[in-house]
Amino acid sequence: LKASGATERLAQIMAEKPEIAAPARPIALPSPGRGHLVFDNVRFAYPNAEERSALQGFSLVVQPGETIALVGPSGAGKSSVFRLLLRFYDPQQGSLRLDGVEARDADPRQWRQRFAYVSQDAHVFSGTAGENLRFGRLDAEDAALEAAAKRAQAWAFLEPRGGLAAPLGDRGKALSGGERQRLALARALVRDAPILLLDEATSALDAQNEQLVQAALNEARKGRTTLIIAHRLATVMGADRIVVMESGRVVEEGNHAALLAKGGLYAKFASMQFMDQPASARLQFGQ
Repeated sequence: LKASGATERLAQIMAEKPEIAAPARPIALPSPGRGHLVFDNVRFAYPNAEERSALQGFSLVVQPGETIALVGPSGAGKSSVFRLLLRFYDPQQGSLRLDGVEARDADPRQWRQRFAYVSQDAHVFSGTAGENLRFGRLDAEDAALEAAAKRAQAWAFLEPRGGLAAPLGDRGKALSGGERQRLALARALVRDAPILLLDEATSALDAQNEQLVQAALNEARKGRTTLIIAHRLATVMGADRIVVMESGRVVEEGNHAALLAKGGLYAKFASMQFMDQPASARLQFGQ
């Protein structure tokens, strides 16, 4: 009976139609991808929360190869930007374009292939290191997996445990928090997508490991567009441009020095929370 019930539920799930589906005649994204992103006056509210917009009049242009840090208080809309980019939702108003193609006109599967995502909570699956890394790209060869692990500073702890054959335990319990983050970054590098999304990807690292991963991130960002939800000073200062968000809008943008000199919201956060702190101090721009 249990098996029958589970099978019935599985069939129901398989029959579900996604709300974000390909149009009848999708427009193909240019190949190779450039990583040019445009948010044009976007308004977005979550289902059943239409009275409160997560993004309201949000506009942002990200040039190919540019690194953008999104900062702002909790509820400013930073995570909503990532969810729209990954096509978990579509905006109610305005336009989101990737390499000149409007999101609603593209096949969601092809769109998502242009992104690699590393979340704050690095998900690791039961199995070996190689199996986890290959989840980034199923056809990747062992040499590519090892190269990505080295670039993400993950090979140093994988090699002594068996390299790609290293068992990671149930949901990666054999790894520390910092090791999980480095493995997740390596998996994103295996994907080799033109756009890299980092959601507080160094949050679980101590100062020494963070320094290693920052070096890996600097290498990973070369040749690709990178957006970072950032709470750490080192990450923010390493961005080409800092975009400060509040109430679903862009309220300031520029580099670290220019924003401090402006004396606005970013400078207020800076003066309260990380002035006179070491480079490893955390920017508590909202969790």
